[in-house]
Amino acid sequence: MNFLTRLKILPRWIIATLDSFILFYCALFGYLVRFNFELALIEQYDAVAGSFTFMVGGLLVMQNTRSYEGIVRHTGFRDGSNIFKTVLINFILFLFLNFFHGNFLNDRFLLPTSVLIIASLSSLFMLIFYRLLVKELFVYLKNGILVKELKNGIIFGAGEAGIIAQEAIKRDSKILFNTVAFLDDDPKKEGKNIDGKRIYKGLGDLEKLVNQFGITELIIAVRDLSVKRKNEVIDECLRLKISVSIVPPVDQWINGGLTAGAIREVKIEDLLSREQIILDNPRIHEDLQGKVILVTGAAGSIGSELCRQICHYEPKLLILLDIAESALYDVEQEFKENYGHCPIKIVLGDVRNKKKVKEVFRAFKPQVVFHAAAYKHVPMMENYPEEAIQSNVLGTKILADISVLAKVDKFVFVSTDKAVNPTNVMGASKRAAEMYVQALNEYLERNHKSYHTKFITTRFGNVLGSNGSVIPLFKKQIMHGGPITVTHPEITRYFMTIPEACQLVLEAGIMGEGGEIFVFDMGEPIKILDLAKKMIQLSGKKVDSDIKVVFSGLREGEKLYEELLNDFETVKITHHPKIKIAQVLPSSYHKIDGQIELFMELVSKNSENELVSHLKVIVPEFISNSSRFEVLDRLN
Repeated sequence: MNFLTRLKILPRWIIATLDSFILFYCALFGYLVRFNFELALIEQYDAVAGSFTFMVGGLLVMQNTRSYEGIVRHTGFRDGSNIFKTVLINFILFLFLNFFHGNFLNDRFLLPTSVLIIASLSSLFMLIFYRLLVKELFVYLKNGILVKELKNGIIFGAGEAGIIAQEAIKRDSKILFNTVAFLDDDPKKEGKNIDGKRIYKGLGDLEKLVNQFGITELIIAVRDLSVKRKNEVIDECLRLKISVSIVPPVDQWINGGLTAGAIREVKIEDLLSREQIILDNPRIHEDLQGKVILVTGAAGSIGSELCRQICHYEPKLLILLDIAESALYDVEQEFKENYGHCPIKIVLGDVRNKKKVKEVFRAFKPQVVFHAAAYKHVPMMENYPEEAIQSNVLGTKILADISVLAKVDKFVFVSTDKAVNPTNVMGASKRAAEMYVQALNEYLERNHKSYHTKFITTRFGNVLGSNGSVIPLFKKQIMHGGPITVTHPEITRYFMTIPEACQLVLEAGIMGEGGEIFVFDMGEPIKILDLAKKMIQLSGKKVDSDIKVVFSGLREGEKLYEELLNDFETVKITHHPKIKIAQVLPSSYHKIDGQIELFMELVSKNSENELVSHLKVIVPEFISNSSRFEVLDRLN
């Protein structure tokens, strides 16, 4: 039997030969039934010749329908309909031949009509039956002979996705997954069977099934499962030490069909404590189509995803500007390979370089600017405050001022929740930049009412998987066997995915009329310790015994809780329930413009304390935490 386990696909000539034998013997069977097994009558009607003729006719039809080309162990409805077509065409062919032969060449039909009917029906049955038999044989070889290697598992979801997942698993001999039961939240399905496997309700019987069958795997196969319910299922699996996989959305299936290989492990992005925010505003297409668009920080995780999404809206030209040459090169290669339809221009440059920025605007005349370039690593910027101020504050001012002179339609500034009641230089520098673009917008509205650049700010939390974020760090630490370092057991953060963040930026660019700060309703903040523990468990490891979690203490400038609004800000609702506008008191443009210009002189003095002290003047709510700059707060 071992050779059968190695035999992946039956050769076509074997299938064609088997089909020929079946056609021949089904026709012979038709003669036997028609003439009550009386051999004399059968010989009189030359049954062997008639059966051979029926077989030859069927083979000729097969050459047209190609019914022998299907992979037998993957036999499905399409193969069955192909066989039905073959038999039907063969039946009609012999009806015509009988009519022609009986009326013009002889007084006898090639095959008696009753024999033709019996032969056609029996061959239809047998051709399909043997294929299904072979299909089940392969399943038996997988689940029977290799039973010791199979992992007993459960499929959560007894709907269409669950059934398709079960079929995909059965088809793929490499997937050593033996489905022993289904779980489903629909009480109407309880007690019924799919493919001989019983359906149980909800998660109530999961522990009993684990103990009874030794379950080690669970596949989530529900198309519209809420994040809350998904978390409940995953938490229960983690408690019972079961590995969890998930069936991807239908739009990610290959050619509209699910393959077992597409069933993937649960990713941390699946565990957001809220429903994923989906924006679909047709106005985005209207606003971006046919325009020249500049994205700064285009090689970063946010900037590059922003560019990918913009490509779908058919811009006239997309300018990708970044200072990181290696990352920019990688993005360029990706866009050449996957977004060839979108005209792009790669620009290696620094937003702090006024001469370079002017050259870009003069050469390409962008109409919309998405400003994502920034230094965002909190401890690093605490060590190098001059870099944070030059890039995040002065770089933004340079880009904003030149955008006004170039008569850009809209300028969308990407900010962060760390700008709210900042406790570090990075957050305070982003808040100062927010204040400048908002004050500039108000100044333009008062003094240039006919036309001016509209400045819009977007503010969101931590981005899952972005460069420098905690998720890639935890993954790397798990890969190396730990330990995972968490700064504090009570630290929490708001999280969103990279596509969500970029959707907000695009949506804000459309909704914004100038001067707004858009924030997301990001649900409840996530405890970083819980995140670390789940990531360890999802990797198949045990917390503490396999991988330890250690607390390193708050880093410079870090705070326990992030906020989306400060004590003086209120929110205004928009057309989308998940997007709000922060009502922030505007600053005087002339005042903040002069304050930011003063940074130029302070940078030349090379005094960190003077730079940070002046930043605290601009952003009075900036109170340092776990930082050497706390002394400046005591002096003020």
